[in-house]
Amino acid sequence: MSNPSKIEAYFETEHPFKDAILTLRTIVEQTELVETFKWSAPVYTIDGKNVAGIGKFKHHFGVWFFNGSLIKDKYGRLHNAQEGKTKALRQLRYTDASEIKEDELLYYLNEAISNQKKGLELKSAKPVKKVVLPTELTQAFSEDKNLEKAFKALTPGRQKEYAEHIASAKQEKTRRSRLEKATPLILDGKGLHDKYKNC
Repeated sequence: MSNPSKIEAYFETEHPFKDAILTLRTIVEQTELVETFKWSAPVYTIDGKNVAGIGKFKHHFGVWFFNGSLIKDKYGRLHNAQEGKTKALRQLRYTDASEIKEDELLYYLNEAISNQKKGLELKSAKPVKKVVLPTELTQAFSEDKNLEKAFKALTPGRQKEYAEHIASAKQEKTRRSRLEKATPLILDGKGLHDKYKNC
């Protein structure tokens, strides 16, 4: 949601980079991006989708791009704010107003706009949770390599179903019994609940 008073306050508040971020804003206004205010900063959108934002910090200021990793970095100016953590976000970082080059910034903005219009976005991958195998299962694998191979060929979801089914039994006897019943299904490449899925 656009909040004019908050946006104006952001740009008008006294700050060492006040004039510099006003310059950035003037350049961004030459594009078709719509100015909004999110996360306590100006954010620029197209069709409601976040494209870029302006940020001011203690020692630097700049423009960040939400899908900046997809921009062709023609000038070699884009930075990853948190190497190894940030996948899509990139920023143009400045420490002085004299570093701002209008044509350069317009190039990055227009690339970001073009990518957004094409629907190009870097989807964040969901972290894959490692399946914790019960002792009975790992022991069975050491005795039967075919069983281990068949288990590893199952989808992660099926592996998880078997692991949780066996591990959730309170008594060792029940866990062993569940493993015995599961073994032929695993060797057949079937999931624990497959027989119910087409009912």
